[in-house]
Amino acid sequence: MKTLYKILAVTTMILTLGVTIVSCSSTKKVYTDTTDVVITSTDEEFKMEKSGAQYWGETCNRCHIAPSPASYNDTDWDTVSLHMRVRANLTEKEINKITEFLTSAN
Repeated sequence: MKTLYKILAVTTMILTLGVTIVSCSSTKKVYTDTTDVVITSTDEEFKMEKSGAQYWGETCNRCHIAPSPASYNDTDWDTVSLHMRVRANLTEKEINKITEFLTSAN
C-alpha cells in the first residue's frame, strides 16, 4: 500500500512539473521588431508647462510666505516681480507667468 502512495505521489509531482514547464514555455517572439514603426509625434507634444500660479506657489514659498495676489496693485506687482526675479534667479518666462497670474488675480 505504501508503494502505491509513493508511485502516485511521484507521478503527480512529475505530471505537475511537466504541465508547469509546458505552460510557461512560449513559441512567440518575445520582442517585436521596431524597424518598421514610424514615430510621428514629437516630445514637445507631451511637455506640460507650469502655470503662473504653480510657479508663484513654488518659487515664492521657497524663501518666504507668498503674499496674496490682492496684497498689491498691478504696478506694485511689476516692481515686486522685477526685484524678485533678480533675488530668486528666475527666468523671464517664469517671472512673466507669475506676474500675469498675480495681476489677473488681484
